[in-house]
Amino acid sequence: MVLGGSRSGKSEFAEKIAADTNKRVAYIATASICDEEMAKRVRLHQERRPGNWVTVEEEIDVPGVLGKYGQGDALLLDCVTVWITNLLTDQQSDQKTASIKIEQHILEQAARITEAVEYGADLIVVSSEVGLGLIPEYPLGRIFRDLAGKVNQLLAAKADSVFLLVAGIPMEIKSDRQKKFESSD
Repeated sequence: MVLGGSRSGKSEFAEKIAADTNKRVAYIATASICDEEMAKRVRLHQERRPGNWVTVEEEIDVPGVLGKYGQGDALLLDCVTVWITNLLTDQQSDQKTASIKIEQHILEQAARITEAVEYGADLIVVSSEVGLGLIPEYPLGRIFRDLAGKVNQLLAAKADSVFLLVAGIPMEIKSDRQKKFESSD
């Protein structure tokens, strides 16, 4: 798992991890292109990726896409917080859906992401760390921030290693060594 703030270098770092696996890489892109600025960001990401990587654009059914890969594959999911935004806005379109139901749905979908590794694939997850900033002014912003924190915790707990990027510098905050050490108590 690779965490970081905006423009921290998290995607580029995750791409290096994926490239180092020497496996077939499937890049799962969750962003939707809604304006020219976002189109430019997506183009920059696309231009960085090796030509032999498979790119799958999926805004909602990320667990379904991940389930199509297995042994010998490296899956790079970029970005979980964009995916959470997509799920929130998708669920918000149904005005009758209560926020507790939305939260439950998103957490269930996030738990399904970790099932991809059960089929033998290496999973590299990119997500924004949004809990270090100000408390959002609007209710939907607070729901998003809280959900992102919960999903990040869920995914980090399942990850073998977790990196936090600050100013392009990766810091390993969880490793296999730590996991082994923690379980020996």
